[in-house]
Amino acid sequence: MANKPIKGGEFIIRDVHYSEVFTPEEWGEEHIMIRQLCEDFINQEVLPVLDRTDKMEDGLMESIVEKAGELGLLGLSVPEELGGMGVDFKTSLLATEHLGSGYSFSVSFGAHTGIGTLPLLYYGNQSQKEKYIPKLASGEWKAAYCLTEPGSGSDANSGKTKAKLSDDGKFYVLNGQKMWITNAGFANLFTVFAKIDDDKNLTAFLVEANSEGITLNPEEKKMGIKGSSTRQVFFNNVIVPVDNMLSSRENGFKIALNILNIGRIKLAAGVLGGAKGAIGLAVNYANEREQFGRPISKYGAIRYKLAEQAIRTYALEAATYRAGQNIDDAIFSLQNSGLDKSEATLKGIEQFAAECAILKVAGSECLDYVVDEAVQIHGGMGYSAESMVERAYRDARINRIFEGTNEINRMLAVDMVLRKALKGELDLMGPAMNVANELMSIPDFGEIDNGTLAAERRYLNGFKKTLLMIAGSAVQKLMQTLSKEQEILMNIADIAIDTYLAESTLLRVEKKINMKGESESELDIAIAQTYFYEMACKIEKSARDAINSFAEGDDARIMLMGLKRFTKTDTFNVKEARQKIAQKLIEENKYCF
Repeated sequence: MANKPIKGGEFIIRDVHYSEVFTPEEWGEEHIMIRQLCEDFINQEVLPVLDRTDKMEDGLMESIVEKAGELGLLGLSVPEELGGMGVDFKTSLLATEHLGSGYSFSVSFGAHTGIGTLPLLYYGNQSQKEKYIPKLASGEWKAAYCLTEPGSGSDANSGKTKAKLSDDGKFYVLNGQKMWITNAGFANLFTVFAKIDDDKNLTAFLVEANSEGITLNPEEKKMGIKGSSTRQVFFNNVIVPVDNMLSSRENGFKIALNILNIGRIKLAAGVLGGAKGAIGLAVNYANEREQFGRPISKYGAIRYKLAEQAIRTYALEAATYRAGQNIDDAIFSLQNSGLDKSEATLKGIEQFAAECAILKVAGSECLDYVVDEAVQIHGGMGYSAESMVERAYRDARINRIFEGTNEINRMLAVDMVLRKALKGELDLMGPAMNVANELMSIPDFGEIDNGTLAAERRYLNGFKKTLLMIAGSAVQKLMQTLSKEQEILMNIADIAIDTYLAESTLLRVEKKINMKGESESELDIAIAQTYFYEMACKIEKSARDAINSFAEGDDARIMLMGLKRFTKTDTFNVKEARQKIAQKLIEENKYCF
C-alpha cells in the first residue's frame, strides 16, 4: 500500500488500495442530515410544482431558489464568515447529488451555486466577496455566468464581447452578446467574459444585472429543462467600474477553465441523483404494471434493465466520491503547504481535471442510459407527457452538452494526462515501456489467487496495461499528428473512463467487504463482477478499433495478441448476478445500493 496521496491521472500507473478511497458507505451523521435536508426540499418544494415550473410561471423558480437559500443550501461551499456553511468538497457533491433529482431546479441551483458563485468566491478580492457573496449565499441575489457566444462554444476564448477602458480610467465599457445563459431571466449578478482591446485572452467582470444597457431576449424554448431560465444577454455600452474586474487582466480564460473543472464533477454528482430518481420511477412502475397476469418486474427482460441501471449508477457513485475525496486530500495538503483556502481549492481541483472530465462523460452517459431504459420499462406510458420519466428523458439530454461536450471532454481527459507526462509530473513512459517489453516476452501467469474479487483485480491490471499499450503506441507512432486523430483519442479516452470506473467500483466493494464482511456485501460483489465482465468487452473493442486505426503488420499482430491476453475473462453467469441485483431493487421498490 502506498503512503503518498494519489495524484491526478496516477490511477493509470499505480495500484490503489481501498483504504486510500472514500466510499458512500462511510457517510457520517452530519452528512446524512444534509442528505435528508436536500431530499425533503426536493419532495416538498420542487416535485409538487413541476408542471408550473415547466410552464415558466413568473417568479416561481426564483422563489424556489430563495427558499433553498433560506435553508442554507446555496451557501454550502461558502465560508462561514461570508454567510455560508463552509463544508468540504465531497459534502458539496453530496448535496448536489440529492438535489439532482429536482429536474429544472437542479439546473438553476447548479448554475447559481457553481458557475455563478464560485468564480467570485475563488478569484474575487476581499471587497468583492464581502459585497456580493453573502447575498448569493442567502438567495437574496441570484447569479449567472456569461461565457458562451453565438460564435464561440467549445472554443470559449474566441469570444467577441469587448471591454474598453474609459478615458478617465474609472470604468470599462462593455459591448457584446452572450447566449444560453442559465438563470439570466432573474439573475442579479453576471460574471461576464470579454476581451479588453486586442488582448489574446479573456478578462472576467462582475456586472450587476440592473446596469443600464443590458437587455435580454425572450426565454429560449428548449427540448428539456424547460423550467430553468435560459436567455440571450446583450451588453450595449454597459458601464462596469474598474473595481469589478475579477482577478487580473487576461486571467478570464483560466478562470473559465478552472470553474468548468468544478462544474464537470458537480454535474456527475447531479446526474447521479437524477439516475437514482429515475431508477425509483422505473422499479415502481415495473412492480405496479401487470401484463399476462403478473407484474412486469417478474420478467427477465425487465430485470436485466433494472439491474443494469443500478450497476452503472453504482459505478458512477463510487468514482464520483472517490474523486471528491482525492480533491479534498489535495486541498488539505496544499493548505498545509501555505496556500489560502481559495487557491488551494482551485489547485486541488485542477490536479484532478482529467478525472473531472472523465466523470462528466461517464455521468451524463449513465443518466442517458438510465432514463432511456426507464421510458422503455414504462412502455407507451413512458412516451406520455403526463409521466415523470418523459420529463426525465428530455431533461437528461442536455448533460452531454453542458460543461463542454462529451467529445471535447474525452479529448481533454487524454490531453491533460499526456501533458502531465510531458511535464514530468506523471511517469507514463516507464510503465508503457514495461508493457511493450511484456508483449515481446513469454507470459508469466504466476500463482493464481482465487480469493473474492481476485479475478477482478487481475482484470483491472490488464485494463491498465491495455491503456498504456494503446496510448504509448499511439504517441510513439503518430507523435505530433495524434492531436488530429480524434477517433483514436476517443478510443483511448473510453478505455481510460472504463478503467477508472471499474477500479472505483472494485475499491468500493473491497472496502465494504473489509467493513461489513462478505455476506453483507454479496450484491455489491455481484455488481463488481458483472461490471468488470462488461468492461472487459468494451475495453477490448475500443482498443482493437484503435490498433486497427494506426498499426499494421507485425506491430498490429503483437498488440492484438497482447490485447487478447489483457482483456481475457473467466466464464461468469451474468444473468444470475443481474437477477439477484434486480430482485433486491424490486423488493425495496427503489434504488437501494
